[in-house]
Amino acid sequence: MSEETLNASEEIISLKMSDLFRDAVHLGHQTRFGHPKMFQYILGQHNRIHIINLEKTLPMFRKALQYVQQVAANHGTILFVGTKRQARDTIAQEAQRSGSPYVDNRWLGGTLTNYRTLKKSIDKLKEMEAAVATGAHEKMTKKEALLFDRKIAKLQKLIGGLRDMGGMPDALFVVDAGYHKIAIAEANKLGIPVIAVVDTNHAPDGVDYMIPGNDDARKAIQLYAEQVANAILRGREKNMQGLIAQIREEEIPAQDTAEVVEETQEITG
Repeated sequence: MSEETLNASEEIISLKMSDLFRDAVHLGHQTRFGHPKMFQYILGQHNRIHIINLEKTLPMFRKALQYVQQVAANHGTILFVGTKRQARDTIAQEAQRSGSPYVDNRWLGGTLTNYRTLKKSIDKLKEMEAAVATGAHEKMTKKEALLFDRKIAKLQKLIGGLRDMGGMPDALFVVDAGYHKIAIAEANKLGIPVIAVVDTNHAPDGVDYMIPGNDDARKAIQLYAEQVANAILRGREKNMQGLIAQIREEEIPAQDTAEVVEETQEITG
């Protein structure tokens, strides 16, 4: 990403120190669980709880958001990952709001490194859902219909958030790097950049864009996910504005311009 792009995108990222403090981003884990690789991001301690230095978190968070925005502006896909109980609903909600794929229940080993197998499961899920929509239940016994519904529910729970991913993501956004080591390892193996929230009790190994912060508080998780979703939406909007400007420069007839804009809106969601 160029210096000019970074400066331009930073101007529209509305993230302040007070936002981080308000949502308890500064509260780390107990001091006895502190990881040495995170000591440089720790300001001190209070009642045996590590206090994260928000003066370091804020610029790192902004840099991560700038990267997310750039990926989205280039038609890239960000995969949201957050399977902890307190993160699931927020991850699913914000991923859906930004039109992004997500994993909110359990990371299945091989989700990225064995994507071909995952794709077969996704195709199976879509096939089963289509069968239900066309009245497949009418041809089944009650027991068969019940088992069929249970299988669909299981697949939706495990891979429902990945059904429209369409291929390898361009980056991963992970809440709690330590909790999702397998996901990060798979991304590293495939050269997929990782944006991750890292608390004081874990090492930031394998993370390209780290956000030092609380990975347990619901408010903090909500803040991370909202900001990433907003960055994705800004990136897509920026991309569309660029295409419209290009169309005008080339003096394409109004009718053709309308068609291109319509197609662009479909692509960017």
